[in-house]
Amino acid sequence: MCRVYGVTRDGYNSWQRRGISQRQQDDELLFEQIYEIFCKSGRLYGSPKVFEKMKAKGIRIGEKRVARIMRENGLKARVATLYRSKKSHLEFIARIPNRILDVVADRPNKIWVGDVTYLQVDGEWRYLAVVIDKFSRKVVGWSLSKNRDAKLTLAAINQAFKNRGVHPGLIFHSDRGIEYRADAYTKRLAMRGVTQSMNRPASMNDNAHMESFFHNFKAERYHGRQFRREDMLRGMITQYMGFYNKIRIHSSVAYLSPEEYECRAA
Repeated sequence: MCRVYGVTRDGYNSWQRRGISQRQQDDELLFEQIYEIFCKSGRLYGSPKVFEKMKAKGIRIGEKRVARIMRENGLKARVATLYRSKKSHLEFIARIPNRILDVVADRPNKIWVGDVTYLQVDGEWRYLAVVIDKFSRKVVGWSLSKNRDAKLTLAAINQAFKNRGVHPGLIFHSDRGIEYRADAYTKRLAMRGVTQSMNRPASMNDNAHMESFFHNFKAERYHGRQFRREDMLRGMITQYMGFYNKIRIHSSVAYLSPEEYECRAA
């Protein structure tokens, strides 16, 4: 074996006598704690978030060391490519401008953002509408339906109003989908004193927070799974929303969960 690997017998015997270094032993102990955090996150935390969780526990370790230990042990956060539907922006005029470009979400209930995504149940489409508070990234309302229409988005925004109350001056931002431009929807916002805002034509990045949410949701809970019944899908969504709001940490809100971030801000 020494001849195959080009190692002298004396060198091999010296290595055997030295045994495992103290740093290697420390790495093994750290790996156990890293692995526990990684598994509790549903195998979705990368090294920056694992590092933040360890720091919060008072464990002294550098972020590069966390990344190295995770890499050496094959711990890799799950990611997925977000599916985007191709919509024509030529069929309508930009009546409602983007009103949040220069507005800072410096408190809860100042800016809400919403969007709709596609999911499948036994080969059939379902549509998930979600409303998020831009300040904390907290999900404040959602709705699941067989139809992508104003009833879907109305159910989501009504749940948000029920959960958060009425906040005159609130801005609600979305893309220019017909379900957000329907008379019933725009009238509902106006009745609650909410100012409507929409993406600029052909500007997908105007609603980046929703794009990011759906990317994470699908990567962490949806892709790689099959749902034979709608109640199975609905149960998964309900569980994920609770996890997302109460437990999942976000780099954009000081590595806290949305609920913890709002509590600290209060």
